[in-house]
Amino acid sequence: MSQDQRSPSLAQQARRAARELAVQGLYQWHMTGKPVTSVEAEFRSQVPDEDLENHENWLEVMRIADLALFHELLHNVARYKAELDASISPLLDRRMEDLDPIELAILRLGAYELSHRLEVPYRVVINEGVELAKSFGATDGHKYVNGILDKLANKLRSAEVSARRR
Repeated sequence: MSQDQRSPSLAQQARRAARELAVQGLYQWHMTGKPVTSVEAEFRSQVPDEDLENHENWLEVMRIADLALFHELLHNVARYKAELDASISPLLDRRMEDLDPIELAILRLGAYELSHRLEVPYRVVINEGVELAKSFGATDGHKYVNGILDKLANKLRSAEVSARRR
């Protein structure tokens, strides 16, 4: 049985939860203009809401998330925003301002991981971006995210992509 057919490990679940939180935090940061430290503090200070299902309840997501990764992703995507946007922008078919804010957050997160977290295989970065877009983005947003992250991987990790395709 391949890893794709098995349930994700606890570590994989923790990383995915961290990325979910990071996307939501980056969206909030983008929409409100609040400092990322304030956004993170709001996430960390949430109270239980029994009316929500676990996957909708950010407190439940926080319980399984790799909080160190959440912190790194949230703060570093904000820190490197100009660099990340410069790497994404030439690949787009529209202005960055015209992107759906959730898809923009996912693309920035993916661009950060492709450029700064080289220990994460490019295929994992793309897959995680697609899954996040399926969960939080517009109906076909995952296709757009997939296309942009694939182009970005070819640009930023050409040796890894070439080696994989051989």
